[in-house]
Formats: sequence, structure tokens, C-alpha cells
Amino acid sequence: MFRAGVSVTAILQLNSMKMKLLQKVYGKLTCLQQLTGSVRWRSSARPAPLLTVAPVRTLVDEKISIKGHFLPPHCPVTVYARMHSDEGDLWESFAHYNTNATGTFSMTSDHSVGGSYLGCEPMGVFWGMQPAPGEREGLRLRKKDVETPYVVYISLLEGHVSPREVQTTELAAVTAERWYLAPGVKRTEIRQNGIVGTLFIPPGPGPFPAMLDLWGLGGGLQEYRSSLFASKGFVSFSLAYIGHKDLPGPPNRVNVGDSYFKAAFQLLQNHHQVVSDRVGIIGLSFGCYLTLRIAAQTGVKPSCLIGINGPVGSTVTPFDVGGSTKLIDNIEKYCTYNEQGYIIFKEASLPANLPPDSIVKVEKIDCPLMYVVGEDDLSASSIENADMIEESLKSVGKSNLFTRLSYPGAGHLIEPPYAPSVRASMWSVKPKKLITMWGGHPAPHAAAQEDAWTKILDFMDKNLRC
Repeated sequence: MFRAGVSVTAILQLNSMKMKLLQKVYGKLTCLQQLTGSVRWRSSARPAPLLTVAPVRTLVDEKISIKGHFLPPHCPVTVYARMHSDEGDLWESFAHYNTNATGTFSMTSDHSVGGSYLGCEPMGVFWGMQPAPGEREGLRLRKKDVETPYVVYISLLEGHVSPREVQTTELAAVTAERWYLAPGVKRTEIRQNGIVGTLFIPPGPGPFPAMLDLWGLGGGLQEYRSSLFASKGFVSFSLAYIGHKDLPGPPNRVNVGDSYFKAAFQLLQNHHQVVSDRVGIIGLSFGCYLTLRIAAQTGVKPSCLIGINGPVGSTVTPFDVGGSTKLIDNIEKYCTYNEQGYIIFKEASLPANLPPDSIVKVEKIDCPLMYVVGEDDLSASSIENADMIEESLKSVGKSNLFTRLSYPGAGHLIEPPYAPSVRASMWSVKPKKLITMWGGHPAPHAAAQEDAWTKILDFMDKNLRC
């Protein structure tokens, strides 16, 4: 959590005293209202409606408290949240609440009765966000610039309304800053001996435990998970291996091989602020396959592995210098399409459909392995691959190394918590437009992200700090 010193604490205590005094006065006004009849929303005899967020500046994986104050008793209100992505697209959510007898409500304890989510969901206005009507097709929210926050504008509207209704009355508003980077974390772009990535180092002299961070075949260089790891005290190296301008070859091919990933691991391991025998690897989707492959085939010895919804083999395999693999070669025969024409990659990673020579010999892995499963994954056959990994380790007496987290209703993209999820998003535009199905339903997927993140951090603490 962001902290600014003792002076802020003193101010918060003073504000709390003022709030209690105002609530006491307003309680007497409420009794008077019951005797004399209803009071207008903007009565001069009582404080104006107030919406509070505490704290207003946090990391994105931290919970905040959102409350409404000084409202009429037992009245309907709407909480409306909106923000712009780094690309400028508008994302929004809304929820319907009812005030209690004292004219207040709290998203921490009260239930939404309509809108983007239902029930008691303290962070629902964040994970419940979707692209606003009229925005581009196939959007997925991913932080591009981790050195700036998402600024979320949260407003309180009169009645149970949709924010797109013509007639809405804004009663109060507040902004919240949601950061991926804690103060003092150092970000360094790495372009060294052909390796392309971004290194994040926590504040302080170190040395620190570390993670090599791998994403999927969507490509590019994604930094937001690594920046959060560094904000928790781990050096983290987000590695690009496809679809980046500084990598060799065409952007739609994997043009690097095992030696590239081994060199990246060793670069991290040899850093002067890293504990060399406390380095783990995490991968999502194809990055999960690479995580397993690096540990089993390249001669490096990670301290722990975390795989999220990925296969044990692949029709796309890394090549060393002189060779490359096109993404869709050998995959399309296993793809299916739904009624909207969206592509479903799930069957391509069924163990029976994987080239036998690509399947990682996971029984060679000697470190703890956590595997995260979204049971509604439509992009990878995660359940079947988890079963195969578990059986392979069991066959050589290594069951104790394996931890499975499995989440009903969760899809492929299990990411840091409170981020909006999408069931489908744009996969490629050229040579043709493809929207891929990820799976997942909003509420269970959000619950999976929150639970998995906590357990991932605990797993890293146990295996990298001890």
C-alpha cells in the first residue's frame, strides 16, 4: 500500500473525527425528517451527499473501501466507475445499491442488486468493467505503461439507473489511482546479447529472490505482472520472445530457441542484486510450456515453477538460430469456430494432439511446480494437461512437488486480481482478423484471479525466500 508519512495518518484521523461528528448531526436530522416528512436530496439543512474511497492511491492488487454518506434512508443509488485504457478506450461499470436506515452504504459489506455484478463484491466496480458501448471490437485491457496509473473516476448517481441514460443526476464523485509499480521500484530495459526484456528491481540494496516472467503467443513485451512482483520484493524479468521489433525474423514466428531462454535465465541469476539460487519461472499459456521446457531441457535449475493454463507440448516449438516456426502452421486443423466466427484453440493443446517429440519430460523437473487451471478455459486444454503433468511426476515419485489450483467458471487469462476479464478478444488483424475465445465468466473468473494471486505470492515466498 502507498504511504506518505505520519502527516497523512494525522489527517485521516482528523477526517474520521469530522465524519463521526457529521454523522451524529445527520442522525438527528434523520429523526427530524421522519417527523416532518421527506427531505430533498440537496437539502440546505444537511451535508451534501459524499462518496469516499480509501485509500485513493494503491497497487492494483490491493482492496479499497468505497462508501456513500449523507444520503436519504432506504434510497436507491448507482455507483458508476469509468476509466480510459492506455490506448484511449473507455471502460466502465456500474452497480445498484440501497442505503440503510442512516443514509449510508458500503461496498465492503452491502450487496449490489443490479448492474455489472450482483452481491457483495467490494472490488466489483473494477473487475466488472467492460468496454463502453461504441468502443472498438475485441478489446482486452492490458497496462502498457506501468509507470503511470489507471485513474478511475467513480461517481454516485441518484436512483437505480444505467449510466447511459439521458437523465442522470450525479450526487458526488471521487477519483482513485490504481498502480502497477510501487514507489522506488527500478525499471530497466534489457537489450543485451540478443535478449529482449524489461527488468524490475525492488527498492533497497538486495540481494532479492527473482522471477523470470513469460507470456503467451500474443507476443510483445508485457510488463504489468513483473512490475507487481517487484512491488512485492522480487526482482522480475519480463522476457519477450515473439512479436517484438527488437527480436530477429518475422513478428509472427518464434525465432529464438532454448539457448535464448537459458541465457535469459542466467542473466537474471547472475545479476548482482539477485540471490542466484532463489530464481523461479512463471508462464501463462505458451509461456507455461516454455516454463516447463526451460526447467527440463536447458540445464538450468530454477527454485520453483508456476504454470497458468498452458500445455506440456506444442505444435509451435522454439528454434535456435537458422530456423523458425510460424504461429498458425500445424494449429488450424485443430481449431474450431463458434457461431460468431470466433476461433477456439482449445483442442490444439489436447495431449493426444501434441507432437510426441514436443512433449516436455516433466519427470525431469526437480523443483516445486504450481499449475493453475481455469476450468472454463477455451484456449487451452488445461485440465487434461494438468492431469498429464501430475501423472508424470507421480510415476517417478515426485507427487510432493506438484500443486494444482483449479477454478470452476474461470477462463484462460488468469491474471493479477481485480483486472477486468473478457471472454473473447482480438487475436490478430493481419493477414486476417481473428477474435479468440478465452472463456471464463466474470464473477467466478474474478474470484479465481484474487485467490490464485494470493496463493502464487505465498508459493513464491515459501520457495524463494526461505
